[in-house]
Amino acid sequence: MGCSSCSTGKDGQPRGCKNNGTCGTDGCNKLTVFDWLSNMSLPSGEKSFAGVEIRFKNSRKEFFKNTENLTLSIGDIVATQAKTGHDVGMVTLTGELVKVQMKLKKTDIDHEDTLKIYRKATQKDIDIWQKCRDREEEIKKRAREIAIILGLQMKISDVEFQGDGSKATFFYTAEERVDFRQLIKDMAKAFGIRIEMRQIGYRQEAQRLGGIGSCGRELCCSTWLTDFRSVSTSAARYQQLSLNPQKLAGQCGKLKCCLNYELDMYLEALKDFPSQDSKLFTEKGLAFCQKTDIFKGILWFSYKDEPANWHTLTANQVHEILRKNKAKEKVASLEEYAVENLQEEKTVFENVVGQDSLTRFDKPKRKGKRNNNKKRRNNRKRPAKNA
Repeated sequence: MGCSSCSTGKDGQPRGCKNNGTCGTDGCNKLTVFDWLSNMSLPSGEKSFAGVEIRFKNSRKEFFKNTENLTLSIGDIVATQAKTGHDVGMVTLTGELVKVQMKLKKTDIDHEDTLKIYRKATQKDIDIWQKCRDREEEIKKRAREIAIILGLQMKISDVEFQGDGSKATFFYTAEERVDFRQLIKDMAKAFGIRIEMRQIGYRQEAQRLGGIGSCGRELCCSTWLTDFRSVSTSAARYQQLSLNPQKLAGQCGKLKCCLNYELDMYLEALKDFPSQDSKLFTEKGLAFCQKTDIFKGILWFSYKDEPANWHTLTANQVHEILRKNKAKEKVASLEEYAVENLQEEKTVFENVVGQDSLTRFDKPKRKGKRNNNKKRRNNRKRPAKNA
């Protein structure tokens, strides 16, 4: 994810926005919503929607009410209301699209729990906010050391400071319930701030931290995926994937979310296929299904007494045999159906002008000159004949 103004300069700093991932255009941030109504003006007499979407650290976004009628645009740093004190965030969306987003999140702008925006952040607010952000890595490391000393089975994955620096939220993952009361006391004494502990799942941890997946792209959960549906091994079975935990697991240690992306298409395609438990009754013996190829529309069956010898059948042929079996008729054998499926393999690509030659641009060897030099050396070595 990167906007066009974030190309790297000579000194390693971003060439355009100079903010290293928090640019004012919001083009290289996580879970960004494109404002396609930004160039359109409201009809006369219409007021702009009072709701504003504001992004805080990582992917945390919340909706606030613009009660002061501030003129805000994407990329503005604002001071917002918090439960205690105030917080500092960046405006990511304004106008009518905020109403659509709030409807998707099932939130109401007029609800009593909806917080409001105080003002645009001053330079003093930004300095305090940046100073707190610089302390997060050091405090996270110290908090992990305290948790290890107390023997707590938990992993502190991230720390997020409130904009005024009066509170810090620690995000952690744990397999079981953790009693962290002593941990909060020790951290409050060591850091001199109010502490809030928030447990998150392993997928939410990967969402906050981000990273590169095995596909070579940024993690879906940290760029565009907002809802985490449950993923089971049956999704891999329907897609005929190898049940290898190392290949099916993502960086969070759970099954990859992308296993669900094409699952519906596979389930729809499998409706035209006979069941994997189908049994074919032939005069030669009972046959079982060994493998299915959804893309080619074929199945492989083998006899009970010959499990290593597979016969290729199409889905229509299997349905035909099943209909005959249902009418208490047996086919002679699977071979008579498999012979119909034998086709000569056609060459898809033919080398006409040598496109696949790796040495087609190399200079040809000059064999003629080398042979002439060899003949001259041989003539010199021969003794002269007597006249």
